[in-house]
Amino acid sequence: MTVADITFTPLLPWALIALMSAVAALLLGYGWVRRVSGSGLRTIAIAAALIALANPSLIEERREPLKDVAAVIVDRSPSQNIQDRRAAADAALEALQTRLQALNGLEVRVVEAGSRQPGRGLDDDQGTELFGAAREALADVPANRVAGTIFITDGQIHDSAGDVPGPVHGLISGRREVGDRRLVVRKAPAYGMVDGRLTLVLRIEDSGAEPGSTARVSIRRDSHPPEQYDLGIGRDENIPLVLDHAGLSVVEIEAAAGPEELTLRNNRAAIVINGVRDRLRVLLVSGEPHAGERTWRNLLKADPSVDLVHFTILRPPEKQDGTPVRELSLIAFPIFELFEMRLDEFDLVIFDRYRRRGVLPPAYFLNIANYVENGGALLAASGPEFASPLSIHRSALGDVLPGAPSGDVLERGFKPVLTDIGRRHPVTNDLDGAGSDNRKPDWGRWFRLIDAKVERGVEAMAGPEGKPLLLLDRFGEGRVAQLLSDHAWLWTRGFEGGGPQAELLRRLAHWLMKEPELEEEDLRTVVTGGRLQITRRSLDGKAAKVSVTSPSGVTTEVQLEAGKNGLAQGGMDATEIGVYRTNDDARSAIAVSGALNPKEFADVRATGEIITPLAEATDGGVFWLADGPSRRAGLPDIRRVKPGRDASGRNWLGLRANGSYTVTGVDRVPLMPALLAMFLILGGLITAWWREGK
Repeated sequence: MTVADITFTPLLPWALIALMSAVAALLLGYGWVRRVSGSGLRTIAIAAALIALANPSLIEERREPLKDVAAVIVDRSPSQNIQDRRAAADAALEALQTRLQALNGLEVRVVEAGSRQPGRGLDDDQGTELFGAAREALADVPANRVAGTIFITDGQIHDSAGDVPGPVHGLISGRREVGDRRLVVRKAPAYGMVDGRLTLVLRIEDSGAEPGSTARVSIRRDSHPPEQYDLGIGRDENIPLVLDHAGLSVVEIEAAAGPEELTLRNNRAAIVINGVRDRLRVLLVSGEPHAGERTWRNLLKADPSVDLVHFTILRPPEKQDGTPVRELSLIAFPIFELFEMRLDEFDLVIFDRYRRRGVLPPAYFLNIANYVENGGALLAASGPEFASPLSIHRSALGDVLPGAPSGDVLERGFKPVLTDIGRRHPVTNDLDGAGSDNRKPDWGRWFRLIDAKVERGVEAMAGPEGKPLLLLDRFGEGRVAQLLSDHAWLWTRGFEGGGPQAELLRRLAHWLMKEPELEEEDLRTVVTGGRLQITRRSLDGKAAKVSVTSPSGVTTEVQLEAGKNGLAQGGMDATEIGVYRTNDDARSAIAVSGALNPKEFADVRATGEIITPLAEATDGGVFWLADGPSRRAGLPDIRRVKPGRDASGRNWLGLRANGSYTVTGVDRVPLMPALLAMFLILGGLITAWWREGK
C-alpha cells in the first residue's frame, strides 16, 4: 500500500518566514491598492521565494499493515470442573477461535491459565491467576496493536487485575443464581494449651437454604470419633475444642450437604493446631537421702517447663531420738493434700528409692494405683529397699508395677545394654553411645541392680546376665516405667565417660505423658514435596501394608519396607489437595496435602462481579455463555471498532482495529526545485521592472 503526503522542510525558521510573509503582504497590498504597474509579477516572484524557503516535498510511503493482537485467556482451574463449565468453556473457545480467524488483520493468542503451574507445590495457595497471564500474553505487543483481551472463566479470579490491556471482555461459563452450601472457618487457633479450652468460630453460608435453618457439622480431631453439631445458617457459631496431647493435631470439619450443591469440596475444611503443655507438674518422693537424689532433682529443675514438688523423707515416724519438736526444722509431709486432694493435678509421680515406713497409709497407695489406671504416669526408681519386706511392691502398687522383686541384689560393675525391643522402642532407641548389636555401649558402668521378674510390659534395657533393668508398661489408661537400679546418677557425674541420663529421663517423662512422637506402636504420615511419606513404628519391626484414602475417596494399598529401629517406611505421590487417610488395621493417621482451605474452593459460584470493574474501566463487557443461543455456544457478536469508539454493547463485544503499519520504503519529490524557484523569482522581478520602464 502506497500513501502520498506533502511535507515541508523550511530553510529558515517558520517564525522568520512568517515575518517575511507579513512584510511582503503589506508591501504587495499597498501596490495593489495604488494599482502600481507590475504588482502581479512581483506577487508571483515573492510567493515563489517564500515557497522555496518553506521547501515543500511530496512524500510517498510504502506501508505494510500490521495485525492487531487479541488475547484469549481460558480458565483451567479446578472450579471449572463443576457442572458443565469446562464443556461450556471448550465449546466457547472453539467457536470463538473460528470466528476470530475469519477477521482480517487479527492475530489471536490463546493462553490456558489457572491450573497449578510447574514448580509450584500443592501448598502454594495462589488461587486462580488469570489477570497476570493476560498481561504476560500481551507484554511484547505495543499498545497501538492491542485489539483486546477476552476471558473465558467462571469469574472466580484471585490475582490482582492491574493494568490488563483492554478492552477487556468476560465470558462467564457457569450459571446464574445457583445455590451452594459452603463452610467458612472464621477463626481458628494456631496453637493451644493441652487440656485447655479452645474455640473455633465457624460459619455456614448457604444461598439455597431456608432462613433460620440449621446445618449438621461433623468435627473430627486426629483419629478420634467425630462430634456432631447443629449450626445456624448465616451466623458465626463458637465450637469448643480441647487438645489431649502436645504436638500437631489435625482437625477436620465437614458440613452436611445442603438442598443445592455445586460441590462438596467447600463443605469441608481442615486446620492444624499445635498443642503446647503449659507446665509439666511432677511429684518426686525420695524415700531417703542418697547419692542419686540430687541428680534426679537437678535434672528435673533444669527443665523450665517442669514444676517440681520434691519431698525427701528424712525423719520417718518410727524414729524416736528425744529431739524436742520445737527444735525440729523439718517440713511435715503433706500426704493428705498430695495423695488425697491434689494427686490428679500431677502429670507424673516419681518414687525414688521409696520404702514403706508408715508415712503413706495403704489407702494412699491404692489412690496412686487408681490414678495410674485412670490415665496417670508413674516412674519407680528402685534401690535395695525394693527387694526388702518394705518394698512398695507389697502395696497396692504391686498390681501396677511390671516387675516383681526376687529378693536378690546384684552389686557388681556392668554396662546397661539395650534389648532387641529396646533398640526398637522410641524411649531407648538411638541413645547416644548405645552401640550396635555387635558392639558394646560406650557409656560408663553401673554397680547395682535389683533382680526382678518381669510380669508385664516390655524390657527396654538389661543388666548383667540379661536381667531386666528398665521396664515399660501400660496400665489401664496410664503408663508405668520401672528402673531397677539406683546408679543412674553415675552417668550424670561423668563416671567412665558418663551416659545419656538426661536424654533417657526426658524420653521417659514424655513417653509416660503420652507424647505422640514417642508412641511405640505408631503410624505417621506427612506430605513433603508432593509425596505422601508413611512411617510405621512397631515393636515387632516387621514390614506392613497400609491403605491410603485420597481426598477424592480413592483407596490405594502401599507396601512399607522394614528398616532399622522398628521403623517401616513407604510412600506415594500426593497429587490432590485435601486430607489423606492412612490405616493399617490397628492404627490410622491423617496428613494434609496442599493448602488447608484453598482459595479455589472458598466460593465456587460463577460470578461476574470480579471482572466487571475491569471490563467497565476499559469499555469492555461481561457476558454469560448460558444466556446465548446454544447453536452459537452462547457467544455475543464480535465486531472490529476504531480507537475511541464503544467496544461493547448489549449483544456484542468489540476488538480494536488500530490500523497500525510499518513503513517499508519512502520516495521524496521536491515541489519547488531550485531552478524553478530561481526562474520564477528572477523572471517575475525582471518582467515587473520591464513593464515599469515602458
